[in-house]
Amino acid sequence: MLLLIKIVISFFLIIGTFFILSGTLGVLRFPDVYSRLHAATKSSTLGVSGVLIGSAIYVYSDMNVFSGKLILGILFVLLTAPVAGHMISRAAYRTGVPLSEKTVYNHLEENHKINES
Repeated sequence: MLLLIKIVISFFLIIGTFFILSGTLGVLRFPDVYSRLHAATKSSTLGVSGVLIGSAIYVYSDMNVFSGKLILGILFVLLTAPVAGHMISRAAYRTGVPLSEKTVYNHLEENHKINES
């Protein structure tokens, strides 16, 4: 395998791992459920996509096989993870899960008041 292909594969795997790790830190550190969901969905979308792109390049370069399953996996994650995060946060808002006290502006509030705190 060429050195350039190994570097590209390593790049995608490292970038994917970085996004997954940063999302994990975001889930642990962010103050409320809404920002935690944002961190979890963005990191899982970008992280899993990076790892799957690296895997698809490896399979194609090493075995000379185009893996449609990996590409479908990337598309599935890109379509479902953001929608699932949005629906979970919407359900949390409608059931009354409080926002963080650091929240400045609530876009879903009826009269769009800015917090004075």
